[in-house]
Amino acid sequence: MVELIADLFVSADGYALGENSGPYFGYGGPDLDRWIAGELGKPHLDLMGRVTYEALAAVAAGAGDPAMDQMTTQPKAVVSGTLREPLSWANTRLLGGDGGTAIAALKRESAVPLRTVGSLSLVRSLFALGLVDRLRLAVFPLVLGPDGRQPWSAGFQRTGLDLVASTVPDGRIVLSEYRPAR
Repeated sequence: MVELIADLFVSADGYALGENSGPYFGYGGPDLDRWIAGELGKPHLDLMGRVTYEALAAVAAGAGDPAMDQMTTQPKAVVSGTLREPLSWANTRLLGGDGGTAIAALKRESAVPLRTVGSLSLVRSLFALGLVDRLRLAVFPLVLGPDGRQPWSAGFQRTGLDLVASTVPDGRIVLSEYRPAR
């Protein structure tokens, strides 16, 4: 069975999205770019929900950006009860029906690890079902306060985590990797 890795980028006050905050909350840098490129270059299947799929597919359509080009060639799966095939973004398959059952089967059948892309509600569901093997949390040095949207841990069940690794890309972003405590 392959691992399912949940990647979340959040502000220091815990938001996954902010009003007028831009990509990487305005704190991108060469170390973060290298980490992202390295992760995209590893064999994996990107897993996302409908909202993230629609946003990224729209960006990828006209991006011309190396990371988005890599994501386009990467195998992807989208969990949705409303989307219908054929999907517009190349190399994407639809996981309909019971998403938890479909993802559990995908973990058993996939030859490569699964990795979430954004998709906060999907990550919440996967945690509740006990399907997440690793959480990688990138905390950006910004307090969004009233501009914060989508607190990343709202709606999560109480879950103990064991720290596996931690780095500080670009001397300001804290990237921590956890495993759920079993």
